[in-house]
Amino acid sequence: MTRRGTSVASVTLHGIFPPIATPFLDGTVAYDRLAANVEKWGRTGIHGFVVLGSNGEFVYLSEKEKRRVVETVARSAPTAKPVIAGTGCESTEETLRLTRDCAKLGAQAALVITPYFFGGRMHEAALERHYRTIADDAPVPIILYNVPKFTHLNITAPLVARLAEHPNIIGIKDSAGNVAQLGEYLNHVPGDFSVLVGTASVLFAGLSLGCAGGILALANIAPAQCVSIFEQVRQGRFEKARPLQREMIPVNKAITATYGVAGLKAALDLLGYFGGDPRPPLLPSTDAEKAEIRNILQHAGLLP
Repeated sequence: MTRRGTSVASVTLHGIFPPIATPFLDGTVAYDRLAANVEKWGRTGIHGFVVLGSNGEFVYLSEKEKRRVVETVARSAPTAKPVIAGTGCESTEETLRLTRDCAKLGAQAALVITPYFFGGRMHEAALERHYRTIADDAPVPIILYNVPKFTHLNITAPLVARLAEHPNIIGIKDSAGNVAQLGEYLNHVPGDFSVLVGTASVLFAGLSLGCAGGILALANIAPAQCVSIFEQVRQGRFEKARPLQREMIPVNKAITATYGVAGLKAALDLLGYFGGDPRPPLLPSTDAEKAEIRNILQHAGLLP
């Protein structure tokens, strides 16, 4: 089954995409460090970039900063690697406005999180109208973003199936970590709709089911390993992918559930990128936490 019509633009959603961190220096976005990080990531084998995602601390950025961050990444990224911008806002109108602006600045697709402030009223009818309205007028393809741990909302498989009928809604990033739900999505959507794993803890499982790739925090600090898992599964070499997946689970847990954005940034610093501190009110990792992160990276073979 294929979807009716065609999207306004073409972007390939197969592969590994890091939702990149936004570097701050004394609380100010360090655009030069961001550009340097992007150039370094661009040489790792990843398939594209996601900017203004959860790990990019998008909720702490001003409108002006968001636009300049997208512009910086689009200018610094290799031409062949698409830039996906997180443009989700609480209102439909503001989401559409930011999506249009980011498209003008070089983003080739938009990742749109579910509005969540009035969560009790964000039933399926409201979410469906929100996404359809944005997709109708967006100049770039739309990717749904399901991240229940932050929004306390979950996009169901039937809703995804209905939205997948829209020619300008081309995929979903699912960060729920529920393999069964990934399977439900895949069972309900057409073959040209991309289901992307949103957490590296279930990358192997999701790819084995048929997911198109992953938007993974882990890909910030272990891009080659994430790409290898993707390639090995795609080639049917499951026996090579399994041990690498297991090796990466403690690393992923450290930079997501345990230490969060601050831990991710500490790991970036250890690996030769510029992570810096998160923006307040988030606190930076303590010395003890940094020592533990170093041990985890060393044990996984990411640090000598």
